[in-house]
Amino acid sequence: MRVQNPKIDEPILHLVGEEADRLGLECYVIGGWVRDLFLHRPCTDIDVVCVRPTPVEQTDGKQPTIGIQLAEAVTARLGRGAHLAVFRNYGTAQVKRKDLELEFVGARRESYQRDSRNPIVEDGTLEEDQNRRDFTINAMAICLNKDRYGELLDPFDGLYDLEDLTIRTPLDPDITFSDDPLRMMRAVRFATQLGFYLDDETFDAIERNKNRIEIISKERIVDELNKIMRSRRPSVGWILLDKTGLLPLVFPEIAALKGIETKEGKGHKDVFLHTLQVVDNLSMKSDNLWLRWAALLHDIGKPRSKAWDDAAGWTFRNHNYIGAKMIPKIFHRMKMPENEKMAYVVKMVDLHMRPINLIEDTVTDSAVRRLLFEAGDDIDDLMLLCDADITSRNAEKVERFHRNYQLVRQKMVELEERDRIRNFQPPVRGDEIMQTLNLEPCSAVGELKTAIKDAILDGIIPNEYEAARAYMFQKAREMGLISDKA
Repeated sequence: MRVQNPKIDEPILHLVGEEADRLGLECYVIGGWVRDLFLHRPCTDIDVVCVRPTPVEQTDGKQPTIGIQLAEAVTARLGRGAHLAVFRNYGTAQVKRKDLELEFVGARRESYQRDSRNPIVEDGTLEEDQNRRDFTINAMAICLNKDRYGELLDPFDGLYDLEDLTIRTPLDPDITFSDDPLRMMRAVRFATQLGFYLDDETFDAIERNKNRIEIISKERIVDELNKIMRSRRPSVGWILLDKTGLLPLVFPEIAALKGIETKEGKGHKDVFLHTLQVVDNLSMKSDNLWLRWAALLHDIGKPRSKAWDDAAGWTFRNHNYIGAKMIPKIFHRMKMPENEKMAYVVKMVDLHMRPINLIEDTVTDSAVRRLLFEAGDDIDDLMLLCDADITSRNAEKVERFHRNYQLVRQKMVELEERDRIRNFQPPVRGDEIMQTLNLEPCSAVGELKTAIKDAILDGIIPNEYEAARAYMFQKAREMGLISDKA
């Protein structure tokens, strides 16, 4: 079958084929680019596999180098603006030009040891290379050699699986997943990204081999989780992780959200399903990865805070505070970034109940000022999260919450314009307090700074220098730091 698609005639692909012909190599574009060609999805990463017409036996233990040879030839042809990176230990090379990225490798066959996902690699045929691919939809190859240009090689009916929206392994799924357990995560990720299904044998094999995931590094697992989180409906991936049994192995805190407990006829909502709805709600409005993570983790403290109250029923008091305290340990264990991204997620989880409390009580200027101060530039993200957190089946309740949130937002705009609270610093700083009142560094200086800040947030004084300075003297007198006559 010859592929009929304008993208296959891109000049760069013809150039690669010409250089392969000159070197006497068979050459194919394979994997994700081919898959996305048929799915009409954009893809700028092109994987190229080349094959010796007559494979030679590897006797020196080194990786095949023909992919590097072809990459060097292509880079020379492209000339200025093309950048070559060679990875000789792996027998691969990468060529970048503008927004295009080509990965070159020689066809390989692989064998695995039980305790590692790193294969023993040898020079191989195209058929052996396709056999080692994770899924049928990623095993399709298109020839780039001139005499066979555009010919599709699809030994596992990947094209049919694309039409059938199916994720399936080329060979025995038990062997595929046992050899490289990361493929189980990739199966879930592709199903989530593409809106595909896991076929029955693939699904069952993941269930049987789920414990093999323990040999995969946290970094590789998180990379797949991030791709799930960036998808249009992340809930699909998390539900699949749960159904296949991978969830408690890769993220036990999320698995702990599952289930409903009933006492005296009173039950609470399934926090796991609620959380996934919140993530999907948010994902429709924001592609901020770390805000999506905050949505996933916003109720992470509920299992630890759950308690029964004879009057109120099930309660989750301070679950936001408990959840915020859990996040640094989760990020550390999962090898996630322990930097400003983690601090952002902690802040979102810690503050996510504050706007809800505002709409349930009287919306006071003081409460709104404090929320603006603590959320700072992240206030808009926080309000998006809180909007997404409204998942009640009671349509009237949902409408009332959204309506009240609008009142809170309006109040925020008014106060921000008037008081300039967001990210503000008290007009009178600590060094000025010490110099003016002739104080050494001590707790009294901190108490005065806090008193000035609280007075501004509570609306006692305006956010202005003269008012803050006068208030400083007033509090200093009350604290006995200066005489009443001063």
